[in-house]
Amino acid sequence: MDAASVNLLREVLASTGWLERTRELGLALRATRSPGGLLVVGTPEDEPWHVTAHLSDEARLSGLAQLSPTLVRWAPPPGAPAHLRVGMERLRSAGRGETLFVVAEQRAPVPLLERVDDARRTGATILAIDGGDPELESLAHDSIAIPAEGAVLSFDAAQHLVSSAAGEVRRPGLRERLARLAERITGPHVSD
Repeated sequence: MDAASVNLLREVLASTGWLERTRELGLALRATRSPGGLLVVGTPEDEPWHVTAHLSDEARLSGLAQLSPTLVRWAPPPGAPAHLRVGMERLRSAGRGETLFVVAEQRAPVPLLERVDDARRTGATILAIDGGDPELESLAHDSIAIPAEGAVLSFDAAQHLVSSAAGEVRRPGLRERLARLAERITGPHVSD
């Protein structure tokens, strides 16, 4: 999904509340303190390649290095490049300043829930996009549940909106820029 498609989706969802929720979760991803500290994991059947790639792009385009994700895999092949060889054992060392982002459209299996719980206990921030998994949501500091049926927003579209919001760099508007210029020219306004 390109930037124009994301903007169109934002316009369509503007009055639904979904846009605000995806933006909140996207901004929460920024709490990660260091590059590689954003750990992205899915279920054994569905690794979150897509959102990992988008977060990597957003980190590069926005200059927000903390958004550089680490894809955590259930069974990485031994000959894979280093960035594709990160296994579930990485979650054991997750701690303060790191974020575990769980992307699971289906219910999270017990081994994943156990590892998420361990990461939470060691201080990692837990965020999730899920298909309505109450157990995963109870472990997450913040989550968005996308129902399989009847939702205005698809699971894939939610991932696009969250990753896009994570990389958003707010640019000041015309009034704000003019006010800063006026302050530089005239000096700060001092009240009586």
